[in-house]
Amino acid sequence: MNVWFKFVGIVLVAFCSLMAQAKEKYSVAWTHYVGWEPWAYAQESGILKKWADKYDIEISLTLLDDYIESINLYTAGEYDACVMTNMDALTIPAASGVDSTALILGDYSNGNDGIVLRKANSVKDLKGKEVLLVEYSVSHYLLARALEMNGMSEKDVTIVNTSNADITLTYITANHAGVVTWNPPLQKVQRVRNTNLLFDSSKIPGEILDLMVVKTNASEKLKKALSGAWYETMVEMSSGGMAQKKAIAAMALSADVSPAEFELQLKTTEMFYTPEQALAVAKSEQLINTMDQVRRFSFEKGLFGSGAESVDFVGIEFSGGKILGDAKNVKLRFDTRYMELAAAEKL
Repeated sequence: MNVWFKFVGIVLVAFCSLMAQAKEKYSVAWTHYVGWEPWAYAQESGILKKWADKYDIEISLTLLDDYIESINLYTAGEYDACVMTNMDALTIPAASGVDSTALILGDYSNGNDGIVLRKANSVKDLKGKEVLLVEYSVSHYLLARALEMNGMSEKDVTIVNTSNADITLTYITANHAGVVTWNPPLQKVQRVRNTNLLFDSSKIPGEILDLMVVKTNASEKLKKALSGAWYETMVEMSSGGMAQKKAIAAMALSADVSPAEFELQLKTTEMFYTPEQALAVAKSEQLINTMDQVRRFSFEKGLFGSGAESVDFVGIEFSGGKILGDAKNVKLRFDTRYMELAAAEKL
């Protein structure tokens, strides 16, 4: 009997030890874009693992080919966090009832999204043309803003929904169509003969924000680890010297462009290299105005779903507690706490 009890005791100790060693596991999805390539470097350099280890968790970072599909999978519960723009965070997970938090404001597109067309000089040359884009994404929003600013509307063009994974090749073969896309595809299509850039996101600064979005009920450990990893990566990316060159070279390789081409993409990206820069935007009145404009566009396009009776269907919460929309249905939150912890070096 004593032998039996000893055996059971050994098994229990081993089981408890195994359970103590088991780490919480979290999954993060990302897709190629200059403002999100730092995540690839964070993984490759060991920075992401370093911060995951600090909080005794495991973080699996997965690269997906299709941007919209990555957000759909996040919305469906396949991932705990995902990179996306402010508009897509609102119209896909938030509008679907998935309570999400904009954990990190990484940058805004300052020319990284653009509209191109062969043998054309202005947005007005799009009239009567087919336009390739990821329908209802920020590309669609950019087109609508460009048309509006040039006295036109979507009735003047024919939109052709095209996956971002296919858009470069489709543009090359469809020589009669225009295209709206983001880098790196934008950089690639601009190399096509006789192609001209008609409009880009520098004309609407601050309206296309690139975020790391997490489930609001996600672990504090995950939120802190992702924030810490991001801002350490930002330091290396902007520090100058060999560390910066190494980081840029790795990101360029991930994006399948040369370091020089990646540097050009960075010039059209307003990166928030410090948490203080991100906080200035996250706490600004401009962010509230931008999201008001984005939600109105989204409602007009039916992106809140058939059950949405007004633009106030989805609640959006900002720093300081201000809410746009239904305060009883807040599903998108701009939470500055983790950027503030980063700024105070308390992560």
